[in-house]
Amino acid sequence: MRDDPRLPTSPGFWRSPLRGTWFTSLLGVVLLVGVTVLFVTGLLSYAAYNPGLSPVNDKTPDKGLLGFYLFAWPTHPHWLYRLTQGVHVTLGITLIPVLLAKLWSVVPRLFALPPARSLAHALERISLLLLVGGGLFEFVTGVLNVQLDYVFPGSFYPLHFYGAWVFFAAFVAHAVLKTPRALRNLRRLRQEPDDREPDDLVSPRPSEPTVSRRGALWFVGGGSLLLFATTAGQSSDALRRTALLAPHGGAEPGEGPNAFQINKTAAYAGIDPAETSADAWRLEIVGRTGTVRLSRAQLAELPQHSAALPIACVEGWSTSDQWWRGVRLRDLAALVGHEDDPPDLFVESLQRHGAFRHAALRANQVADPRSLLALSVNGETLSPDHGHPARVVVPAAPGVLNTKWVARMTFGDL
Repeated sequence: MRDDPRLPTSPGFWRSPLRGTWFTSLLGVVLLVGVTVLFVTGLLSYAAYNPGLSPVNDKTPDKGLLGFYLFAWPTHPHWLYRLTQGVHVTLGITLIPVLLAKLWSVVPRLFALPPARSLAHALERISLLLLVGGGLFEFVTGVLNVQLDYVFPGSFYPLHFYGAWVFFAAFVAHAVLKTPRALRNLRRLRQEPDDREPDDLVSPRPSEPTVSRRGALWFVGGGSLLLFATTAGQSSDALRRTALLAPHGGAEPGEGPNAFQINKTAAYAGIDPAETSADAWRLEIVGRTGTVRLSRAQLAELPQHSAALPIACVEGWSTSDQWWRGVRLRDLAALVGHEDDPPDLFVESLQRHGAFRHAALRANQVADPRSLLALSVNGETLSPDHGHPARVVVPAAPGVLNTKWVARMTFGDL
């Protein structure tokens, strides 16, 4: 079977003249840097949800030691999550051509016989299977999430989180084994062919070349550049109109002060207009000294403050800074007995279904003077789709923690 050129287990089956250790090594070095950045920004994204604060924020409750690094997410700078998650999503999509080219370049090794020549070789093959499977899983689920196609067999959060740890563990093992060799291969680029080590990826009976390896690299790089140009704009105002592949790319959705991106409309969230009318809606605030119920008109009579903050979501899209105006969260905390040191906050929405109809905020987020219960944006009353009658807006927080259609706020240690 190993010598039958009709079968993929035979080296002669793979006839592309482009394959070779130098080509594979160059792609591997790019992925070494890119995947490391992806993993770090992914961990930061998870930390930004403050999963250790409250069970409602934690979508991976069985993470155990995998949550060792979690920390209280800061509110400075106010664009922090917009940057880290924009880099995570944009870089992930940009690396897709590199990942596919890398997998194509090493596919003969996946079919090589015998399956294991030694224990070390067997461990390497196992790590390779986890690496390939984990990489494809992470990139596919990530792209589907960015495109708002929630077709997963479960929640995106645990699937992507645990998949990332499996993939990165295999990635680190593979990098430790292969990076020194990859760097040696790149340094040998200028050596004469006769002086180089045998290349097990080079076909013993290659086909006639139709493109050079340099041309193939330009093709891969061009594909990455195209994906970058048609995706990056969803988190960058300067490139918004070029983000043709992003659900929140292109021109602003409509006109007027409330014309900026959203994920869920009021109708989609099941918000009944009767519940948000001036006569029916009351905000319930609970704290140390009891409960206060306020109408929207009464909230408008409290001291009003403004803050320029973006909305940034896990899918990688974000808005530019919008001018929000409303009541500071720490002032609402003072109404129920937390004058000096605002505590954590548990926010409940009129939305009845969905992962983040409830959300928790840390004390540092409540205390920030830019954290608001917003009543208006860009000089106009909030529209129903942007959270009317009132919504939370917090600097540097993921969009899902900026709860819309707020009904109840409970201040206290969580």
